[in-house]
Amino acid sequence: MREAPFGGFPHFLLYSTLHHTTAMTVTTTLFEQIEKDYVQAYKARDSVRLTVLRLLKTAVKNRLVDLRRPGGSLSDEEMLDVIVKEGKQRQDSIEQYTAAQRPDLAEKEAAELAVLKDYLPKALGQEELTALIESTITALGAASPKDMGRVISTIMSSHKGQVDGKALSEAVKKRLQS
Repeated sequence: MREAPFGGFPHFLLYSTLHHTTAMTVTTTLFEQIEKDYVQAYKARDSVRLTVLRLLKTAVKNRLVDLRRPGGSLSDEEMLDVIVKEGKQRQDSIEQYTAAQRPDLAEKEAAELAVLKDYLPKALGQEELTALIESTITALGAASPKDMGRVISTIMSSHKGQVDGKALSEAVKKRLQS
C-alpha cells in the first residue's frame, strides 16, 4: 500500500486546510462576505436573505460583464455601487407598491431592502449631514446654487453609500439658496 504524501495526510485535506487558513488571515472583501452569508442563508433556509443575495450576486456578474471583466472581481467601492443601485430599485418599488395599494408587495420589498442595508455603511443622521454640508460648502467656497453640483459630488464621492442623493440634493439646495 502506498503511503499518502505530506506525512500521511491525503493531499485534498492538506489543500483544503491550507486554503482555508490563508483565507482567514486575509481581510474579507465585500463580495466574499456576501458569498459566506449566501451559504449561511442557504443552510438556514432564510428565503428572503437567500433571494436578495442571489439577486445581488447576479447583479455583480452583470456588472462584471458590463465592465468587460467576466471572471474577474469588483473592488469594494464598485460593490457598494451595485448594492446602492439595488437598494434604490427596492426603494422605488416600495413607493410604487404603496401608491398602488399593494402593502404585501411593499413589505416584501422592504424586507429585501433591509437585507441590502446590512452591506452598506451606516447612513449619516440629519445632524451629521448638515454639519458635512456646512464644512464642504466652507471648504469649496460655495456661495450660490450654481455650486450645488460641486458640493454634492464632493460629498457623494467621500461618503458613498452613507448619503441618500435625493435628501442631500434638497438639503444643499436649501442651504445655498438661503
